[in-house]
Amino acid sequence: GFRVPGSKFRRIPRNELIRFMRANNIPVDTIEDGLKRILAVDDDPQILEMFVAILSKDARFEIKTASSGYDAGLLTESFRPHLMLLDYMLPDINGNLVCNRVRSNPSYKDMKILIVSGVVSQSEIQPLMASGANDFLKKPFNIGTLMQKVTTLLEIEDVSSTKTAAARGA
Repeated sequence: GFRVPGSKFRRIPRNELIRFMRANNIPVDTIEDGLKRILAVDDDPQILEMFVAILSKDARFEIKTASSGYDAGLLTESFRPHLMLLDYMLPDINGNLVCNRVRSNPSYKDMKILIVSGVVSQSEIQPLMASGANDFLKKPFNIGTLMQKVTTLLEIEDVSSTKTAAARGA
């Protein structure tokens, strides 16, 4: 911290305060900018582009992408996402292992995980949920369904359904 000249007040730089809070497991949601951070993890660049195109239209989201489990781990540490959109079949690791690793770290206890995959059979969905996923979405998917699941997991209002309901009422 530092003292403001001519004042009795002491100041702490914002980035140092956030670093201290994170290091001591103090929630930082109340002082952050209000954007929900989303990490999309998929080995298909077209899927990642689609996620970015869809989610970047909503000013409430900040999105980053990773194409491997290794990159996802690095970005999870630095980006600290609120939500991870996770492909089940990655080139270096499967989604259930990513879920287990995320859930084993208390720093990420509040992070939500939405598995998005076309490879998983119905019998594999329950073990994924047991390994720590919060929800599952099968590819190919409807964009409205994706946005509904994202807003539900992030506990924010789904503005697309509000607009649709308003249009029906008009």
